[in-house]
Amino acid sequence: MGRVYNFSAGPAVLPEEVLKEAAAEMLDYQGTGMSVMEMSHRSKAFEEIIQTAERDLRDLMGIPDNYKVLFLQGGASQQFAMIPMNLMKNRVADYIITGQWAKKAAKEAEKYGKVNRIASSEDKTFSYIPDCSDLPVSEDADYVYICENNTIYGTKYKELPNTKGKILVSDVSSCFLSEPIDVEKYGVIYGGVQKNIGPAGVVIVIIREDLITEEVLPGTPTMLTYKTHADADSLYNTPPAYGIYICGKVFKWLKSMGGLSVMKEHNEKKAKLLYDFLDQSKLFKGTVEKKDRSLMNVPFVTGNPDLDAKFVKEAKAAGLENLKGHRTVGGMRASIYNAMPYEGVEALVAFMKKFEEENL
Repeated sequence: MGRVYNFSAGPAVLPEEVLKEAAAEMLDYQGTGMSVMEMSHRSKAFEEIIQTAERDLRDLMGIPDNYKVLFLQGGASQQFAMIPMNLMKNRVADYIITGQWAKKAAKEAEKYGKVNRIASSEDKTFSYIPDCSDLPVSEDADYVYICENNTIYGTKYKELPNTKGKILVSDVSSCFLSEPIDVEKYGVIYGGVQKNIGPAGVVIVIIREDLITEEVLPGTPTMLTYKTHADADSLYNTPPAYGIYICGKVFKWLKSMGGLSVMKEHNEKKAKLLYDFLDQSKLFKGTVEKKDRSLMNVPFVTGNPDLDAKFVKEAKAAGLENLKGHRTVGGMRASIYNAMPYEGVEALVAFMKKFEEENL
């Protein structure tokens, strides 16, 4: 069997060129006589890998010099604790709840201080993004927290919240590098890479330098202090070296594709194909308010759980993998990250049309 179209939400599809390059270098990375998996993280060769990866990421996102880029471990979920441990100086933070991950992050932060949930879309199963133009931001809040693209529910902030001068912290795990962003609007941008950038095991944190201090909450482990990693250029301990190497290759691939504005066009084109079909389909329907639709994660349902299950099963047999929706929503979900080719979405829509004709 050849390559399938993989619509998984993460770990997810990676660019084929990147996988081929990694395969070619598996036994001997550029004449070192060893795999990146085997080399010391203190070696010259690895130093070049991590430094080049950071440089390319800075180029792609236009990251200003007063922001640090950290390659860490523990996934996005570990950041749920690391953020309050490092930033909750007043022990107060405001959270906007637009899905499962923001909800979990808020719950974790409650271990360290007072959490105000200043807006939520839970009343309609997170199918929209609340109006964030004039929120009751707390006077003493250390930061305002959002999950920018909601992988499970398929929503995306099209405008950032008005934080009324407070630091914005954003989890961008599932929209990382899918479009250009203005880094200076954020205090912290972070994401697990296993959705849109690389293999599981790396989380990238982009953090403004003035937020990296020694004043962290008492009891914060050395490994969970941003300053530890910032001072050591992400090499305080052995980093997830092979994962960082693959991320670096994906950054190069994105640059060769023309950068983030080209990627955005490509992603809009793919998403439009699928949403246009959903909007006219008699069998399938999208679950998200149109204005808040994600370009990355597209949930849809038939309204009949048995039919949904049949669809997922038959799609798999047709080489369209991982279309089952998250257990909290049911139905289907197509994740169409950067590395998903346009042809993959065409194949999905063609299959959906055929399924609709056979099952209406």
